[in-house]
Amino acid sequence: MQIEPIATIRSDFEARFGTPRQPGLVPEARAEVVLTPPYAHPEALRGLEACSDIWLVFGFHAMPAGDWRPTVRPPRLGGNQRLGVFATRSPYRPNRLGLSLVRLEGRLSGPSVGLAISGQDLMDGTPVYDIKPYLPAIESRPAAIPPSGFEKTPDELPVTWETAARQSAMRHGASLVRLIEQTIAADPRPAYHRRRADERYGMILLGHEVRWRVRDETARVTGVFPRDPAREA
Repeated sequence: MQIEPIATIRSDFEARFGTPRQPGLVPEARAEVVLTPPYAHPEALRGLEACSDIWLVFGFHAMPAGDWRPTVRPPRLGGNQRLGVFATRSPYRPNRLGLSLVRLEGRLSGPSVGLAISGQDLMDGTPVYDIKPYLPAIESRPAAIPPSGFEKTPDELPVTWETAARQSAMRHGASLVRLIEQTIAADPRPAYHRRRADERYGMILLGHEVRWRVRDETARVTGVFPRDPAREA
């Protein structure tokens, strides 16, 4: 079977580092699912206006090419324990396919045909292969048992700010401040970094370079700078 993307994601997350590992961890995150021809037809979305949540079948397009891995080290388990790839949501899969449950905010207005979503774990440019409605009466199973170690949401990383960094972020609005705080609180660090006493990081969010460090298990945002496309070109 050959499949092709039906849509592309336009996301607040512009790089792999910082993109949440699971949906729902960063509620402030916003994205658009932009349908591409020949699928960019408004009629294809008829009925979704009554839906609150949708499934997206997508591709891990930013992963390097290579063989799939029968076992992986999930960051959720500290990176020290191996599980079978099919017992995890690792991107190192045979077909590089992912499944994400996201909040549907509505249909796009304007020239683009698609959907506005939130709480996504998808980086900018992600190809989408299918869209399906979430059916809580059928798919919600509160008594379901996950693999060992995945029973609860990980503890959040405390986040503080340097004054100048927060002021810089506020120039874009409170939504950027919340996005930065929620993204860092979800702890995007590699598992092996969590044993380090003091480390600095940088990531790209919503057109801004965000710099932060972790010391004594507390993150501190040290700088927020609008990106300069002209300089990068």
